[in-house]
Amino acid sequence: MLDASLSPLRLALVAEDPLARGALSRVLGDQGSELQLLASGTQVELETTRGEAPDVVLWDTGLRLADTEARVDAPDLGAPVLALVADDAAGELALGAGAKGLLFRDVSPGPLTAALYAVARGLAVFDPGLSELRASTRTTASVTTSAQGPDALTPREREVLALLAEGLSNKAIADRLGISEHTAKFHVNAVLAKLGVQRRTEAVVRAARMGLVTL
Repeated sequence: MLDASLSPLRLALVAEDPLARGALSRVLGDQGSELQLLASGTQVELETTRGEAPDVVLWDTGLRLADTEARVDAPDLGAPVLALVADDAAGELALGAGAKGLLFRDVSPGPLTAALYAVARGLAVFDPGLSELRASTRTTASVTTSAQGPDALTPREREVLALLAEGLSNKAIADRLGISEHTAKFHVNAVLAKLGVQRRTEAVVRAARMGLVTL
Protein backbone atom coordinates (compact mmCIF):
# COMPACT_ATOMS: atom_id res chain seq x y z
CA MET A 1 0.00 0.00 0.00
CA LEU A 2 1.10 3.56 -0.67
CA ASP A 3 1.48 6.29 1.92
CA ALA A 4 -2.00 7.20 3.13
CA SER A 5 -1.03 10.88 3.05
CA LEU A 6 -0.97 10.81 -0.76
CA SER A 7 -4.05 12.29 -2.38
CA PRO A 8 -6.14 10.00 -4.61
CA LEU A 9 -4.73 9.70 -8.08
CA ARG A 10 -7.16 10.65 -10.83
CA LEU A 11 -6.78 8.37 -13.80
CA ALA A 12 -8.33 7.46 -17.11
CA LEU A 13 -8.32 3.88 -18.37
CA VAL A 14 -7.98 3.28 -22.11
CA ALA A 15 -8.55 -0.26 -23.41
CA GLU A 16 -10.05 -1.38 -26.70
CA ASP A 17 -11.05 -4.81 -25.33
CA PRO A 18 -14.14 -4.47 -23.09
CA LEU A 19 -13.18 -7.61 -21.14
CA ALA A 20 -9.72 -6.26 -20.39
CA ARG A 21 -11.24 -2.90 -19.52
CA GLY A 22 -13.65 -4.50 -17.09
CA ALA A 23 -10.95 -6.57 -15.43
CA LEU A 24 -8.65 -3.58 -15.02
CA SER A 25 -11.49 -1.44 -13.68
CA ARG A 26 -12.10 -4.04 -10.96
CA VAL A 27 -8.39 -4.18 -10.10
CA LEU A 28 -8.17 -0.41 -9.87
CA GLY A 29 -11.38 -0.24 -7.83
CA ASP A 30 -9.93 -2.68 -5.32
CA GLN A 31 -7.18 -0.17 -4.50
CA GLY A 32 -9.72 1.84 -2.49
CA SER A 33 -9.11 5.53 -1.93
CA GLU A 34 -5.66 5.49 -3.55
CA LEU A 35 -7.12 5.72 -7.04
CA GLN A 36 -10.02 7.65 -8.54
CA LEU A 37 -11.12 6.29 -11.91
CA LEU A 38 -12.46 9.31 -13.80
CA ALA A 39 -13.26 7.56 -17.07
CA SER A 40 -12.73 4.34 -18.98
CA GLY A 41 -13.32 3.42 -22.59
CA THR A 42 -11.70 3.11 -25.97
CA GLN A 43 -9.14 5.64 -27.13
CA VAL A 44 -11.55 7.25 -29.58
CA GLU A 45 -14.33 7.48 -26.98
CA LEU A 46 -12.18 9.22 -24.38
CA GLU A 47 -10.42 11.54 -26.81
CA THR A 48 -13.69 12.74 -28.34
CA THR A 49 -15.66 12.96 -25.08
CA ARG A 50 -13.38 14.85 -22.75
CA GLY A 51 -14.21 15.45 -19.13
CA GLU A 52 -12.07 16.33 -16.15
CA ALA A 53 -8.37 15.96 -16.94
CA PRO A 54 -6.73 12.95 -15.25
CA ASP A 55 -3.34 12.91 -13.53
CA VAL A 56 -2.27 9.83 -15.49
CA VAL A 57 -3.59 7.56 -18.23
CA LEU A 58 -3.41 3.76 -18.03
CA TRP A 59 -3.28 2.40 -21.58
CA ASP A 60 -3.84 -1.31 -22.09
CA THR A 61 -2.40 -1.77 -25.57
CA GLY A 62 -3.85 -5.29 -25.94
CA LEU A 63 -3.76 -6.10 -29.64
CA ARG A 64 -3.64 -2.40 -30.53
CA LEU A 65 0.06 -2.60 -31.38
CA ALA A 66 -0.09 -5.87 -33.30
CA ASP A 67 -0.13 -4.09 -36.67
CA THR A 68 3.34 -2.57 -36.88
CA GLU A 69 2.56 -0.97 -40.25
CA ALA A 70 -0.02 1.39 -38.75
CA ARG A 71 0.86 4.67 -37.08
CA VAL A 72 0.06 4.50 -33.37
CA ASP A 73 -0.27 7.41 -30.96
CA ALA A 74 -0.66 7.12 -27.21
CA PRO A 75 -3.99 8.39 -25.83
CA ASP A 76 -4.06 12.20 -25.93
CA LEU A 77 -5.91 13.07 -22.71
CA GLY A 78 -3.64 15.75 -21.31
CA ALA A 79 -1.72 13.48 -18.96
CA PRO A 80 1.33 11.16 -19.07
CA VAL A 81 0.66 7.58 -20.17
CA LEU A 82 1.58 4.27 -18.55
CA ALA A 83 1.26 1.47 -21.12
CA LEU A 84 0.55 -2.19 -20.43
CA VAL A 85 2.22 -4.31 -23.11
CA ALA A 86 2.38 -7.97 -24.05
CA ASP A 87 6.04 -8.14 -25.12
CA ASP A 88 9.18 -6.18 -26.02
CA ALA A 89 7.95 -5.42 -29.54
CA ALA A 90 4.75 -3.87 -28.23
CA GLY A 91 6.78 -2.00 -25.62
CA GLU A 92 9.01 -0.47 -28.27
CA LEU A 93 5.98 0.68 -30.25
CA ALA A 94 4.32 2.09 -27.12
CA LEU A 95 7.45 4.11 -26.34
CA GLY A 96 7.51 5.45 -29.88
CA ALA A 97 3.84 6.34 -29.53
CA GLY A 98 4.57 8.52 -26.51
CA ALA A 99 4.15 6.31 -23.43
CA LYS A 100 6.19 7.41 -20.40
CA GLY A 101 6.15 4.03 -18.65
CA LEU A 102 5.89 0.36 -19.59
CA LEU A 103 4.67 -2.64 -17.63
CA PHE A 104 3.72 -6.13 -18.74
CA ARG A 105 -0.02 -6.76 -18.87
CA ASP A 106 0.13 -9.36 -16.05
CA VAL A 107 1.53 -6.88 -13.51
CA SER A 108 0.10 -7.26 -10.00
CA PRO A 109 -2.04 -4.50 -8.42
CA GLY A 110 0.60 -3.19 -5.99
CA PRO A 111 3.35 -2.45 -8.52
CA LEU A 112 0.75 -1.13 -10.96
CA THR A 113 -0.54 1.43 -8.46
CA ALA A 114 2.98 2.51 -7.52
CA ALA A 115 3.88 2.87 -11.20
CA LEU A 116 0.82 5.02 -11.87
CA TYR A 117 1.83 7.42 -9.10
CA ALA A 118 5.41 7.55 -10.40
CA VAL A 119 4.41 8.28 -14.01
CA ALA A 120 1.92 10.93 -12.84
CA ARG A 121 4.84 12.67 -11.11
CA GLY A 122 6.97 12.73 -14.23
CA LEU A 123 9.07 9.62 -13.65
CA ALA A 124 9.83 6.93 -16.23
CA VAL A 125 8.79 3.43 -15.14
CA PHE A 126 9.87 0.18 -16.80
CA ASP A 127 9.19 -3.42 -15.87
CA PRO A 128 12.52 -5.14 -15.04
CA GLY A 129 11.91 -7.45 -17.98
CA LEU A 130 11.96 -4.43 -20.28
CA SER A 131 15.35 -3.21 -19.11
CA GLU A 132 16.84 -3.34 -22.61
CA LEU A 133 14.21 -0.92 -23.84
CA ARG A 134 14.97 1.35 -20.90
CA ALA A 135 18.68 1.34 -21.74
CA SER A 136 17.89 2.04 -25.37
CA THR A 137 15.73 4.98 -24.35
CA ARG A 138 18.59 6.47 -22.33
CA THR A 139 21.16 6.12 -25.10
CA THR A 140 18.87 7.69 -27.71
CA ALA A 141 17.57 10.51 -25.51
CA SER A 142 19.67 13.16 -27.22
CA VAL A 143 18.55 11.98 -30.65
CA THR A 144 14.92 12.04 -29.61
CA THR A 145 15.24 15.54 -28.20
CA SER A 146 16.90 16.89 -31.32
CA ALA A 147 14.26 15.28 -33.53
CA GLN A 148 11.39 17.24 -32.01
CA GLY A 149 9.57 19.37 -34.56
CA PRO A 150 6.40 19.63 -36.67
CA ASP A 151 5.98 15.87 -37.06
CA ALA A 152 6.19 15.41 -33.28
CA LEU A 153 3.11 17.56 -32.63
CA THR A 154 -0.17 15.72 -32.14
CA PRO A 155 -3.31 17.01 -33.91
CA ARG A 156 -4.51 18.53 -30.63
CA GLU A 157 -1.15 20.26 -30.08
CA ARG A 158 -1.37 21.74 -33.58
CA GLU A 159 -4.77 23.17 -32.67
CA VAL A 160 -3.33 24.65 -29.50
CA LEU A 161 -0.40 26.10 -31.44
CA ALA A 162 -2.79 27.82 -33.85
CA LEU A 163 -4.63 29.37 -30.91
CA LEU A 164 -1.34 30.47 -29.35
CA ALA A 165 -0.66 32.30 -32.60
CA GLU A 166 -3.94 34.17 -32.04
CA GLY A 167 -2.57 35.30 -28.68
CA LEU A 168 -5.10 33.36 -26.59
CA SER A 169 -4.54 32.60 -22.91
CA ASN A 170 -4.74 29.06 -21.50
CA LYS A 171 -8.29 29.75 -20.32
CA ALA A 172 -9.32 31.08 -23.73
CA ILE A 173 -7.75 28.06 -25.43
CA ALA A 174 -9.63 25.77 -23.05
CA ASP A 175 -12.92 27.53 -23.80
CA ARG A 176 -12.33 27.41 -27.56
CA LEU A 177 -11.51 23.69 -27.57
CA GLY A 178 -14.02 22.64 -24.91
CA ILE A 179 -11.37 21.27 -22.56
CA SER A 180 -10.30 22.13 -19.03
CA GLU A 181 -7.75 24.87 -18.36
CA HIS A 182 -5.52 22.22 -16.77
CA THR A 183 -5.55 20.22 -20.02
CA ALA A 184 -4.91 23.35 -22.09
CA LYS A 185 -1.87 24.20 -19.96
CA PHE A 186 -0.56 20.66 -20.40
CA HIS A 187 -0.84 20.94 -24.19
CA VAL A 188 0.79 24.38 -24.23
CA ASN A 189 3.74 23.06 -22.24
CA ALA A 190 4.03 20.09 -24.59
CA VAL A 191 4.11 22.42 -27.62
CA LEU A 192 6.85 24.54 -26.03
CA ALA A 193 8.92 21.47 -25.21
CA LYS A 194 8.59 19.95 -28.68
CA LEU A 195 9.52 23.22 -30.36
CA GLY A 196 12.46 23.64 -27.99
CA VAL A 197 11.41 27.02 -26.58
CA GLN A 198 10.47 28.40 -23.18
CA ARG A 199 8.04 31.17 -24.03
CA ARG A 200 4.76 31.26 -25.91
CA THR A 201 5.91 34.06 -28.21
CA GLU A 202 9.05 32.09 -29.09
CA ALA A 203 6.86 29.09 -29.94
CA VAL A 204 4.76 31.18 -32.32
CA VAL A 205 7.82 32.68 -34.01
CA ARG A 206 9.47 29.29 -34.46
CA ALA A 207 6.22 27.75 -35.69
CA ALA A 208 5.88 30.56 -38.25
CA ARG A 209 9.38 29.88 -39.53
CA MET A 210 8.47 26.20 -39.86
CA GLY A 211 5.35 27.10 -41.79
CA LEU A 212 3.02 25.73 -39.09
CA VAL A 213 1.20 29.01 -38.52
CA THR A 214 0.73 32.29 -40.38
CA LEU A 215 1.32 35.55 -38.55
